[in-house]
Amino acid sequence: MQSPTPWIIATRESRLALWQAEHVRDLLHALTQRPVTLLGMTTKGDQILDRALSKVGGKGLFVKELEVALEEGRAHLAVHSLKDVPMELPEGFILSAVMEREDPRDALVSNHYASLSELPQGAVVGTSSLRRMVQLQAQRPDLRIEPLRGNLDTRLRKLDEGLYDAIVLAAAGLKRLDLAQRIRQVIDTRTMLPAAGQGALGLEIRADQPDLHAALQALNHRPTLWATLAERAVSRALGGSCSMPLAAHATFEGDTLVVDALLGHAQRPGLLQTQVRGVPTDARSADALGLQAAQQLIDAGARDWLAEAC
Repeated sequence: MQSPTPWIIATRESRLALWQAEHVRDLLHALTQRPVTLLGMTTKGDQILDRALSKVGGKGLFVKELEVALEEGRAHLAVHSLKDVPMELPEGFILSAVMEREDPRDALVSNHYASLSELPQGAVVGTSSLRRMVQLQAQRPDLRIEPLRGNLDTRLRKLDEGLYDAIVLAAAGLKRLDLAQRIRQVIDTRTMLPAAGQGALGLEIRADQPDLHAALQALNHRPTLWATLAERAVSRALGGSCSMPLAAHATFEGDTLVVDALLGHAQRPGLLQTQVRGVPTDARSADALGLQAAQQLIDAGARDWLAEAC
């Protein structure tokens, strides 16, 4: 009997991206007994390291080449960090599954200081995330925020070379690569609200693959899916493809989904913040909660801020 054709996963080649793709490969093979292989690729976002993402096209630069591989039939699915996935997918593509989320919070990594509050006045903190910058400046306007690009290992190496007093990274990536010991402080979401989708993996496929879509549903985690739908709705409603300091994070308290959203401005002090609560019954109602949070930010003046940022 002829063995089935392998499913091929398109993935970036960073150590974290490969861990994520291998994780999905192993789970999918265990579920279906079908062979699953990897297609490693280098994206434009991996190649451009001397400029902030906000200046060269945003996080979608980590996704485009993988989508081309799907479109051309060189791969069947792509594994993404969900926070890197644009809010609107190209026609003919779907986000087939969202897997159970790892820790969504940001983490302070430092060789000398145990927390944000312990950083001395004028300490140099590395991040190229506008979202992290505005929240750091709101907490500690005395800090020097310096750009930091590259994959996770590159960022840690730059810290170890003494270029920064501390850097801020996603806790999920450190934990997935068994680097949790590098974390000095997991930053509470009340201090630094995460990016939409942070800590979750999204599985993207072409819309014309019903067999693969059906197989991937076993990897879908409904609480994470509904929470991230609400988060991504905030970004979508506020022009999530635009480069702006936007954060959105949703968590369940029993049956209630609590959606926090925040917008900053690179040249203006202060933050616009809101919270909505509701009991979603399906994906559509979860999305609606995110839209409600976005509308509250708009009512608080977000349109003016966005007009200056885009």
